[in-house]
Amino acid sequence: MNKLSVFQRVDRDLEKWALLWFYAMLVVTMAIEVLRREVFSYSSIWGEEIVRYAFIYLVWIGAAAAVRERAHIRIDILFEFCSKRVRALLYLTGDFVMVAVAVFALVLSFESLLVSLKFGSVSHGLRLPMSLFLCAVPIGFSLMLYRLMQSIRRDLDNIKNNRDTYEGGRLFD
Repeated sequence: MNKLSVFQRVDRDLEKWALLWFYAMLVVTMAIEVLRREVFSYSSIWGEEIVRYAFIYLVWIGAAAAVRERAHIRIDILFEFCSKRVRALLYLTGDFVMVAVAVFALVLSFESLLVSLKFGSVSHGLRLPMSLFLCAVPIGFSLMLYRLMQSIRRDLDNIKNNRDTYEGGRLFD
């Protein structure tokens, strides 16, 4: 059996474990809040905030995971009519466009994070620094850029060695 280094395992499973953790936190908190609301006729603002911010992290980390596995939405009927090389070039073009979008969004996402850090804003219910929640967007785009770089390297290697283009995988098998 092939033993993977710690870095390889983190690289392979980082998004999966983070998604699982945030999803579990979202479901458990939501279940507790429904129980509290229906049984005790009482709800809390912190429960709603945990669910909201867990969902935000879930979305951005999920976007990075989708980039890694090429599981994002695309019209792939066009790829069926292309040669291996053209298909690889189309994927590379899409990845480079996405890199430009991700860099632009990453730069813009730091603006609200820096304003929050400057003024020390806190969330209403949890009373935690808003920067903890606002950094979900830069974290998501940073992970996306990292996965895009891996994808570009993989595609260039496949073109160089005349192998089939990676079409995508499933996030959870």
